[in-house]
Amino acid sequence: MAQKEKLQCLKDFHKDTLKPSPGKSPGTRPEDEAEGKAPQREKWASKLDFVLSVAGGFVGLGNVWRFPYLCYKNGGGAFLIPYFIFLFGGGLPVFFLEVALGQFTSEGGITCWGKLCPIFTGIGYASIVIVSLLNIYYIVILAWGLYYLLQCFQHELLWLSANVTSLTNLTSPVTEFWERNVLSISSGIDEVGGLKWELALCLLAVWIVCFFCIWKGVKSTGKVVYFTATFPFLMLIVLLVRGVTLPGAAEGIKFYLYPNLTRLKDPEVWIDAGTQIFFSYAICLGAMTSLGSYNKYKYNCYRDCMLLGCLNSGTSFVSGFAIFSVLGFMAQEQGVAIADVAESGPGLAFIAYPKAVTMMPLPTVWAILFFIMLLLLGLDSQFVEVEGQITSLVDLYPSLLRKGYRREIFIAVICVISYLLGLTMVTKGGMYVFQLFDYYAASGVCLLWVAFFECVAVAWVYGADNFYDAIEDMIGYRPNSWMKWSWMLITPVLCGCFVFSLVKYKPLTYNKFYEYPDWSIGLGWALALTSMICIPMMVVIKIIQSDGSLIELSPKGVQPEEQRAASPAGPQRHPRLHQTQPHHRRNYYVRLSKRDSRILQLLSSPMGDPVFPVVPLPSPPFLSLALH
Repeated sequence: MAQKEKLQCLKDFHKDTLKPSPGKSPGTRPEDEAEGKAPQREKWASKLDFVLSVAGGFVGLGNVWRFPYLCYKNGGGAFLIPYFIFLFGGGLPVFFLEVALGQFTSEGGITCWGKLCPIFTGIGYASIVIVSLLNIYYIVILAWGLYYLLQCFQHELLWLSANVTSLTNLTSPVTEFWERNVLSISSGIDEVGGLKWELALCLLAVWIVCFFCIWKGVKSTGKVVYFTATFPFLMLIVLLVRGVTLPGAAEGIKFYLYPNLTRLKDPEVWIDAGTQIFFSYAICLGAMTSLGSYNKYKYNCYRDCMLLGCLNSGTSFVSGFAIFSVLGFMAQEQGVAIADVAESGPGLAFIAYPKAVTMMPLPTVWAILFFIMLLLLGLDSQFVEVEGQITSLVDLYPSLLRKGYRREIFIAVICVISYLLGLTMVTKGGMYVFQLFDYYAASGVCLLWVAFFECVAVAWVYGADNFYDAIEDMIGYRPNSWMKWSWMLITPVLCGCFVFSLVKYKPLTYNKFYEYPDWSIGLGWALALTSMICIPMMVVIKIIQSDGSLIELSPKGVQPEEQRAASPAGPQRHPRLHQTQPHHRRNYYVRLSKRDSRILQLLSSPMGDPVFPVVPLPSPPFLSLALH
């Protein structure tokens, strides 16, 4: 009986306090406003819309060009040990936390923290800074891919022959085409040079496509992903079948999976595993929270998050077979070791694989299929992240940005600003700028930093048991307890590995030869700190605004009114937001003084009325001290 009343209290709490932001939904038009319709947040038209949007958001380029390389580099099959430890101890729990948080609060990546734990609102701002910087440079990869795709429709693949301006006889035609024709790369970041107009137009084209994919909110996003999230899997299967039938494929796959357990002693292997998990699951960016906020309240997000996790990691694993089977074929054709042809990132997409297709029958066909897959993998990741960015910002000012066509105009403004900033990466020195953003702006350190505080805020401040009660109210049952223990202990400990990344820090280089100047390294760290500083900065701001001692949980403030009248001194035990006797329903609510109500809002969900719902915190609470 007590549990039922506890859940009823939680329902009232969600209904009265964690309600969607006021204002018009993205689809509300002036005629609806004139009819006096109540503004409501949009919801996904079907469950499949959400599933495909999330799948498109985190199954991206990193699954294809980064995971296979990290696997071979860090001990082959042995790399799967730290990978799965981070997956079950950090990636899946944080991914589910963000989706469930968005669904519970019906808020985007910033305002959800204001509803749940205002003192940690900086988590939302840190996420939005990271995803904003990520959206500026990630789409540049799509511009390169579109340029290559257009070149595939020439009568002959331009990188097939050596008919390009060559500076050295030691580089291959494919490398020369990439560096001299596509990038026209300068000697360093000091020489930015002029725009590459072909790339600038390609960048504009992909931004236009991205805009029209999200301009109608989840109504348009939910339909576009039916193609962009499914077609790449079909292309991947085609390339996999083709790859494993090539001569030398078996050697490539063996090289990919052969375990070298001695590599597990290297801390860098564990850092790579953690960073890959957080990148591939698109967590700590606010996007998963924003997507979850469009779910219906009773949607079973736990089940689908587990299935999506299997899909994501499974795609990464299968991609390794598709990539290394082709690299094994290429190594055999050239008579070199596989290590000499293995590449990661842009080197794989624009040098190694284009070179491999030139050795196959019908090279143009395979090149077209590969770059279409590359574009679609990146495109849905891009517009889902932009959708998360827009949702988070619109929810900050709903009454201003949800009226009429203001949301569409706001999206256009964000896209234009991001495009203009991205032009710095399609200059002759743009590759250096791109790598600077990639190495610092959305680095693993930034993501692990945000994930650590997400777990602290939910598990220790709001309360892991409280959050489990909320999830039970939404999906009808309590998830496996390993989620709760991950939020409370395992994930924060794993996130501590960012200390190792600082110990193992190596200055940024390009092609292992060019060293970045000190001023650019300083700029890179400034990009990283712009997000990381948000969390402590907002804590300080909230404390200053609290109009009292830093954090004070008053025994008088949380005691039921009748008990407080009988005992002015209050209870002698440590103050804890606890459930009172179930038969006395009105004891679920206690009255707070104006000062105590203001202070408690720092650690709990804010309410306009000084009537605070009493909900249980985990025992023992981590933040149980009174700080003065």
